[in-house]
Amino acid sequence: MNMPPITKNLIIINLLFFLGTLVATRYQVDLNDILGLHFFLASDFSIYQLVTYMFMHGSFEHILFNMFAVWMFGRVMENVWGPKRFLLYYMVCGIGAGLTQEVVQYISYVWTGLADYDTVNLGGYLMSTGEYLNRWTTVGASGAVYGILLAFGMIFPEERMFIFPLPVPIKAKYFVIGYAAIELFSGITSSGDGIAHFAHLGGMIFGLALILYWRNGHGGYYGNEGLSAKIKRSFHKFFDRFSKSSRPRMHVYQGGRAQDYQYNEAEKEREKEIDRILEKVKQHGYGSLTAEEKRKLFDASQQ
Repeated sequence: MNMPPITKNLIIINLLFFLGTLVATRYQVDLNDILGLHFFLASDFSIYQLVTYMFMHGSFEHILFNMFAVWMFGRVMENVWGPKRFLLYYMVCGIGAGLTQEVVQYISYVWTGLADYDTVNLGGYLMSTGEYLNRWTTVGASGAVYGILLAFGMIFPEERMFIFPLPVPIKAKYFVIGYAAIELFSGITSSGDGIAHFAHLGGMIFGLALILYWRNGHGGYYGNEGLSAKIKRSFHKFFDRFSKSSRPRMHVYQGGRAQDYQYNEAEKEREKEIDRILEKVKQHGYGSLTAEEKRKLFDASQQ
């Protein structure tokens, strides 16, 4: 009930697509084949699949893991970044993961010399190369999810997390590094496991590129200096009122100096409250905030 709007709607849309897939199957319609991402040299490929594929999932376990991660980490990042920036980041990571998968598939296509064959023997079944290429289909929000994990690890690197089956908490930055290493190793060594490991890495790479772009002064980024300075810097850039270098502004209010004084005092109190909340995040993590404190932080990000 307390989920920010983009996180909530992403989960709802993914669930609706999954239910739609189950219903369509009863009518012999494979939505994963239609909306999933095909290899760009396959006849079933369409450009819109770079977007639609990330809302499709192959199993209940697949969508459960992805939506749990969106709920767990996405709501935090949306509260920090705001809905528009978070949605942009999510889509860039998802599309970037799809593009990465296309590149990896093309390398495999060239490496195996498929272009030189008219037919492929798949488990004793002989099929045309074109039919075989149409089976290279990618579905799932995992690329966008891995991008969210990367963002969380960069914004909250010291946040401690309990990861099953590890008996001790692990810092978010090590969690992200570990996941990236596992995906890289799996992508190199695994074959035929049905998991797009390099697409996951692609989501993280595109997410990192976008974060670094913002961090270099394009659109404002919540820096990477240490948790307290980092979150403060993010809000300083996002809200001009916190920045010492912000441009001069004029506020005009009716009612004379008394109201101006009251307004300025209220602004100072609100700034102190935001500083207090950010300090609490630094000391105890985002999860230590009360519902009211989370609401204040979220409301501040919308202004």
